[in-house]
Amino acid sequence: MASSVLIVDDEPDVIDLVKIHLKKAGYQVLTALNGATGLDIARRERPDVIVLDLMLPGMTGIEVCRELRRHPETATLGVVMLTAKGQPSERIAGLETGADDYVTKPFSPKELVLRVQAVERRTKAAREGAGVVESGDVRIDKGAFEITVAGRRLDLTTTEFKLLTLLVERRGQVQSRDTLLRDVWGYENLIDTRTVDTHIRRLREKLGERADRIETQRGEGYRFLVQ
Repeated sequence: MASSVLIVDDEPDVIDLVKIHLKKAGYQVLTALNGATGLDIARRERPDVIVLDLMLPGMTGIEVCRELRRHPETATLGVVMLTAKGQPSERIAGLETGADDYVTKPFSPKELVLRVQAVERRTKAAREGAGVVESGDVRIDKGAFEITVAGRRLDLTTTEFKLLTLLVERRGQVQSRDTLLRDVWGYENLIDTRTVDTHIRRLREKLGERADRIETQRGEGYRFLVQ
């Protein structure tokens, strides 16, 4: 069965353009013109990836993403946020809410399809992985898609799960931002490394008292400390 993508945007022309290219790439496509409708469709259909405009009438993309991440049945759906060009604060806000990636308007449809495919790949890889990885009181069950710290389950997005898993598997080794973008996000071309920094910040918030296990190596990247 073909993978499905939900496009949530209040501009019909944008929806039509994205829909054409996603269908050419083999996706089934669902659409919504506002956030509330998009959220209802996401809950009902559970698409593989959601292309979500940030600036929506009524319920914004930020609010939709926040609601998706609050509930276990939709928390791991892939989300690519569409944001206005030249508004880095909005892009960071989208990532901090739990979006897996973002594309700025105006955008290349080909680039958007590539981003959707990358999010889908890492979402499926995170769900289908097997085995258990442990470091101190951090336990990762890849088969169950679950990470616990001292017995407390962390509520993570798919990208956060894959990022933390990679850092723990390579614990003690510094991972550059470019390496993380390649191995977690699947990007070969250099893009804004603030994507990595934003996700690391979210991970630290969720790790709570164990936040210092992720160490910043200034000018180099990050590493997970061995215990």
